[in-house]
Amino acid sequence: MLAALAAALLLIGTAPARADGITVRQAVLVAGDNGYHLEADFGITLNPTLRDALRKGVAFYFVMEFDLSRPHFFGWFHERIASYEQQYKLTYNALTRQYRVTIGAGTLFQNFSSLESALGLLAHVRSGDIVPRDALQENVTYDAEVRLRLDTSQLPKPFQVNAIASRDWNANSDWYRWTVTR
Repeated sequence: MLAALAAALLLIGTAPARADGITVRQAVLVAGDNGYHLEADFGITLNPTLRDALRKGVAFYFVMEFDLSRPHFFGWFHERIASYEQQYKLTYNALTRQYRVTIGAGTLFQNFSSLESALGLLAHVRSGDIVPRDALQENVTYDAEVRLRLDTSQLPKPFQVNAIASRDWNANSDWYRWTVTR
């Protein structure tokens, strides 16, 4: 009897946990004709608190940040080669029951019938050329890093207080780092 109970508790303890938040699945800097562009894939899962706030009309601003630097031989100093930031706005319209993702300053947007489809657009970043072709020297190693985060400073003021006090409002990926060699 005790052995069966212990086995049941072990199975409960190993049940897969739901991972809310943002993770970087992969990122790469790709050479093009005129420069280098970023291709990054994120895993985005909004917890129930964020889903509820979105359905009630709170707009979410996500920021994708990318930095490219060359390490200095001293080791503690990095020369910044390129930096890129892209903003995404995610909203829900209760009247039309559609989600909208707006990219940048608001001139480019797309509507979706489901939250998962809208998050799918945010999850697959394909930038234009963000690093000029001549910015990278041959046979030199560079450090690249990217992350996606919910910009809590763009939330309405009452929600900013909640974001400071509660982990439910933390939807940020860690920095994903890799090396680039031309």
